[in-house]
Amino acid sequence: MILTKVKLLHVAKGSMVKLNESGYEDLVVAINPSVTEDANIILNTKAMIKDASNYLFEATKHRFFFKSVKIILPKTWKKNSTYSRLKTESYNKADVIIADPYLKYGDDPYTLQYGGCAMKGRYIHFTPNFLLDSSMIKVYGERGRVFVHEWAHLRWGVFDEYNNDAPFYVSENARVEPTRCSAGVTGKPVFRNCNGNQCTTRECQYDGQLYEAGCVFVPDLNQNSKNSIMYMQSLPSVVEFCDKNTHNSEAPNMQNKMCNYKSTWEIIMESDDFRNSSVVNSLVPPFETTFELLQTQDRAVSLVLDVSGSMNTNNRITNLRTAAEVFLIQIIEIGSRVGIVTFESSAYEKSPLLQITSVATRQRLVQNLPTTAGGGTKICAGIEKGLEIITNAIGTTYGSEIVLLTDGEDSTMSLCREKVKESGAIIHTIALGPSAAKELEEFSNITGGLQLYAVDVDVPSKLVEAFSEITTGSGDISEQSIQLESKDQEVVSSGWINSTVTIDKTVGNDTFFVFSWSKKQPLFFVRDPKGKEYGSSDFTIDSSNLKTARLSINGTAEVGDWHYYIQNVATVQNISVTVTSRAASSDVSPVILQAYMERANIAPNPVVVYAEVSQNFLPVLGATVIATIEKDGATAVSLPLFDNGAGADMTKNDGIYSRYFTSLSGDGRYSLKVSAQGRDQTIRLGRRQNRALYVPGYIENGEIQMNAPRPELADEEIQANLGSFSRTSTSSFKLDNSGISPTSSPQGFPPCKITDLNAYIENETVVLTWTAPGGDFDSGKADHYIIKSSANLWNLRDGFENATSVNSSHLAPQEAGSTETLTFKPEHLTIENGTVIYIAIRAVDDTNLTSDTSNIAKATWFVPPKASVPSDDEGNTSDGVNIAVIVAVVAGCVVLVCIIVSSTVCILQNKKKRKDRAIRM
Repeated sequence: MILTKVKLLHVAKGSMVKLNESGYEDLVVAINPSVTEDANIILNTKAMIKDASNYLFEATKHRFFFKSVKIILPKTWKKNSTYSRLKTESYNKADVIIADPYLKYGDDPYTLQYGGCAMKGRYIHFTPNFLLDSSMIKVYGERGRVFVHEWAHLRWGVFDEYNNDAPFYVSENARVEPTRCSAGVTGKPVFRNCNGNQCTTRECQYDGQLYEAGCVFVPDLNQNSKNSIMYMQSLPSVVEFCDKNTHNSEAPNMQNKMCNYKSTWEIIMESDDFRNSSVVNSLVPPFETTFELLQTQDRAVSLVLDVSGSMNTNNRITNLRTAAEVFLIQIIEIGSRVGIVTFESSAYEKSPLLQITSVATRQRLVQNLPTTAGGGTKICAGIEKGLEIITNAIGTTYGSEIVLLTDGEDSTMSLCREKVKESGAIIHTIALGPSAAKELEEFSNITGGLQLYAVDVDVPSKLVEAFSEITTGSGDISEQSIQLESKDQEVVSSGWINSTVTIDKTVGNDTFFVFSWSKKQPLFFVRDPKGKEYGSSDFTIDSSNLKTARLSINGTAEVGDWHYYIQNVATVQNISVTVTSRAASSDVSPVILQAYMERANIAPNPVVVYAEVSQNFLPVLGATVIATIEKDGATAVSLPLFDNGAGADMTKNDGIYSRYFTSLSGDGRYSLKVSAQGRDQTIRLGRRQNRALYVPGYIENGEIQMNAPRPELADEEIQANLGSFSRTSTSSFKLDNSGISPTSSPQGFPPCKITDLNAYIENETVVLTWTAPGGDFDSGKADHYIIKSSANLWNLRDGFENATSVNSSHLAPQEAGSTETLTFKPEHLTIENGTVIYIAIRAVDDTNLTSDTSNIAKATWFVPPKASVPSDDEGNTSDGVNIAVIVAVVAGCVVLVCIIVSSTVCILQNKKKRKDRAIRM
């Protein structure tokens, strides 16, 4: 197998939290600009994290606590002299965000998780309402406890121990149990009927093998169980995570599925945090949590651009000018300050920082972009000059940004490393071509900047894609430029590019079409959805950049499909197309696409491509998402990404489209471009997965006290009419095999682990379904399957090879992503009431490489006891009175009266019989 050490370049979302002697430092909480100013949000956030620190300390056996927290306030809130200026912190890198939900009822706390077990999450989301409305404490528990539940998701990559989709299961001892951890949590299943504001509860009825849909588990408020925080942290007795001894391995929850039936505490113990910490000899955290309030300011950006001699090759200086022009005219937000520095052997100020207040300001900056190149490469000189012009403009470099672009190497880069670190500035790096300095990304690593890479081609589209990612980190999506289209292709003489880009109703302001070419200007025109045409004369061509034409659409662009037509009138040349726009309204969040890569937490550590498609925190489902990975000197590879819950995709329908990337072509930088298309017929919004458990109620002193019913929306209420849309996003990553032994002999990749195996019993046969893996992870197809069964889960998990084989020789694996089905009759096992059988699968490719064991599916045959099934009219309660008890008492009285009456009649008749012998019974 190939063992690779993967360095990830794009860190648009990188936590800055450090663990220092068991204390977490620099935890960043950011408030969204759309949140109405309220001092209680700050006060309650502080109280929540202080409580969380104490609770975490107890839950982790005196090992972890929160030492320092930074809270970022939006620039829309009133200025205050006590607020500090941001340094390298920003909203889009925050660990916790506070933002309004998209839906009217959407206050569930949740953590966005992309990857598998033990992989860190992206962020925790709390709503202002959650922090301000004390009534929510009844349904979620104390806020500090909820924070620790979500922190475990974020920091240690563990999962929930409940399951809203499967709240009950049949246990090995043939009982219906609630999905929970530990199994020692007591309570009872309850069904609630509501008619308007009037609700009644009754016992749950069976529906086939399990309780009817809508049945919920109501826990006893006072428990003996100390576990578990990932199940129901709201219970007063719960102060621990489930460990190896208390873990409920039978529960059909995400923790068992994702973490191979390991307990939460086992995963935490395997983390870097645990290895790098020790138990604190104290009953309480040794430090009280400290807080610093920071406030976002307008952007201050210095473009630091390489104009050394190598930039003369392959149209690089022309492409640089075009891409920087797109950044200045189309990307950078109004109100921002921007300056320009160029460097070769020395550095030069081309423009001081100018505040962008109009199109004229943007054009003034464009006129200062470089057009020629020559000389050596002194990257530190460029950085120092870039910091200097920022200081001259705003008096500090804290919170400022440098966009550093270079195609060359510089052995003296380390000389300014400390200066960069102390500057408090964020450095975004763009590596152009195969020879850009290998140390370049270090500047972004230490400052939390973006790390981007552009493949060296003779049109500017790759550089434009990189510049397009450098948007505001303030969290104000309405300000950001959104890339709708980016493509380039080689066009033969007299050949055409005829294509379409969709303007959806969430965008349309500041819409630009940019066409570029490598040799000679082609013919082109654009047609809007109503048939209006924009010809060459409607485009602008800068006299200092004769290889690019720009069309600006006045006002808000028409919603619909825009068609563009380009004909090459020269010999074979490359032509590129870029389309950008901004939100149509500050009231409606646009659909956004974000692309990431991450190394999988499984051998042999393939790269996973992720693309998140969302609208204001809600996942967008049904999109067609294509990833294209490029590297200098290698053929581009395109692959569709899926949101089907199989292969690299951990959760179905969460708006995160995923795929393994296995077509690696050696060390070096790789560029990722993801395009997402949505069409009217297929696209829809979904709900966030992994939401915090909404506790239905509690049992106290034998009485059921139900919470208000969970506010639920009908599907049509979230099926916002998105219409069709187009989006493009770019990212980068780096492979470095320097630490791998040269004797390693690559054999390829095995099939990926099957994660959605499902099993059930029907007509005395077991039916299996799963999604087919590939021959190389989730590409191609496997050669055959090995299927095993056992009556014991642990025997199957720990002794797969020795378990009973299931004959699957007749089953030819299909292409990755297909649905597989197999039915079989278990040998040496009679299916009867109480039967439990466990099944797992491994896939094998044509070189005999074998996948990891799948999730373990459980098939049960359970006939519920009829005596425990109440009729429709039984068990209703109203105002705390149990109707079933009343009915039973009345029925008993009736029976007793009947017995008395019958006995009396019999006695009287017997007396009469003795008097009149002619009467016979």
